Amino acid sequence: MEGRRLYPIGIQTFSKLREGNYVYVDKTELVYRMTHGASGYIFLSRPRRFGKSLLTSTLHSYFEGRKDLFEGLAIKCLEKEWTSYPVLHFDMSTAKHMDKERLLSELERKLYGYEQIYGRDESAIYTNQRLESLIQRAYAQTGQKVVVLIDEYDAPLLDVVHEEKELPKLCDVMRNFYSPLKACDPYLRFVFLTGITKFSQLSIFSELNNIKNISMLPEYASLCGITEEEMREHMGEGIGRLADNLGVSPEGALGALKSNYDGYHFTWPSPDIYNPFSLLNALADSKLNSYWFGSGTPTYLIEMLNKYHVKPQQIGARKFLAESFDAPTERMVDITPLLYQSGYITIKDYSSLTNLYTLDIPNKEVRMGLMKSLLPNYLHQYTADGLTTVALLFEAIAGERIDDALRLLQTFLSTIPQCDNTDYEGHYQSLLYTIFSLLGMYVDVEVRTPKGRVDMVMRTLTTLYVVELKLNKTADIALEQINLRNYPERFALCGLPIVKVGINFDSERHTLGGIGLLNKELEGTFCEMYRAMK
Repeated sequence: MEGRRLYPIGIQTFSKLREGNYVYVDKTELVYRMTHGASGYIFLSRPRRFGKSLLTSTLHSYFEGRKDLFEGLAIKCLEKEWTSYPVLHFDMSTAKHMDKERLLSELERKLYGYEQIYGRDESAIYTNQRLESLIQRAYAQTGQKVVVLIDEYDAPLLDVVHEEKELPKLCDVMRNFYSPLKACDPYLRFVFLTGITKFSQLSIFSELNNIKNISMLPEYASLCGITEEEMREHMGEGIGRLADNLGVSPEGALGALKSNYDGYHFTWPSPDIYNPFSLLNALADSKLNSYWFGSGTPTYLIEMLNKYHVKPQQIGARKFLAESFDAPTERMVDITPLLYQSGYITIKDYSSLTNLYTLDIPNKEVRMGLMKSLLPNYLHQYTADGLTTVALLFEAIAGERIDDALRLLQTFLSTIPQCDNTDYEGHYQSLLYTIFSLLGMYVDVEVRTPKGRVDMVMRTLTTLYVVELKLNKTADIALEQINLRNYPERFALCGLPIVKVGINFDSERHTLGGIGLLNKELEGTFCEMYRAMK
């Protein structure tokens, strides 16, 4: 136990990680490639908690020439000079939740810290002037060009991305702050900016038009995050402990980790990328949990989903051109760029013929976290009771008792007070999609068949459910439509028993008014399990 390697959860400082007994996945070959390329101005977008801050800290140590920290790593053999450069490292994560005045004050405070080292030109009053003067003074005093690292550059903007009045004000402040970087080019060795979202050069970097965006370049696909090969090489001990705790084989544990935390691609082709925060937490705790979502669902995401009237079933499984999702956040006409850049959807496929990318939810952790975040939209203050009901639903469906599950759902929904905009079929479709997604089931809506669209298809390990929804009609009518259009024919090759489900929603009582079930295997005798519950 004494020699057990630790997982660097929450550690964002490269020196602390390297000086402690922590597992480190070597990314330094990519660091060397990035810092010795044609462009000295680099931008990288990755979701939160994907290791961007650790990467920035790695660059800081590298450019300071701290050779000792890189012992045994790939860059040790690549770098021959180990020059020490002056580094200006700005962490913008401390500038969240601020108005214009407080943001300016925070930027001034950051500049003041470096002015204590290199001095200040008293004629430099504004933040852009002070940054320009600081770069020039650092160059003059050290004789070396300056490195500028900006971590979470977009942090001041994300909380107001949905606010049309506040966003331009803060963009102006940040644009002014970054404006000297182009003019200071003769004094700069390297500029690195990283964040979650992609704001346009017009809004943030109007003067800095030579930034190289490496976010979708295949050679940097694994720069942040952990590949399966890296996990197997460095984390075998943790995988073994997880397997023992779950009561499965090591391969079984790997499968569980993959379904929960894998599935990210930031270009195509790309290796599968695991969420490093969730993966390291799971291995440290020897259990599976919702770590990424547990660390906080951004308020801005929920606000933007509501702003664009996004239904749960509309998230993912869609095709886009790159310019539709790798696009400036403040110019977006739908939620797709924000969902992609924030890591809630990712690239799953690409067609070279059409140049279309298929985007979908990466894995089970994100799907269930998203649905849990959206559930309050349908249950209001009854969300806690709703999550308990979901757990009981899972128990019933796992036991192949769909009738008990729907009866339970009916009882629960009848306890929720009336709310606005629920008198249409789509509301109940979204509600069921959210709830059954939380159960870890495969759920799809508006599925095409030769004779029409099925409202909903749900699949467990043992059964496929073909569901037709009606509003203020009867479950009989819903079942008749399934039979008349022979929807199950579309799924005849799925290899699972098919159960037809007809559901009628009663808009007056705001719950399931009638439910009909029909096992396809017993279709000749029309074996109805129950109907029209009151």
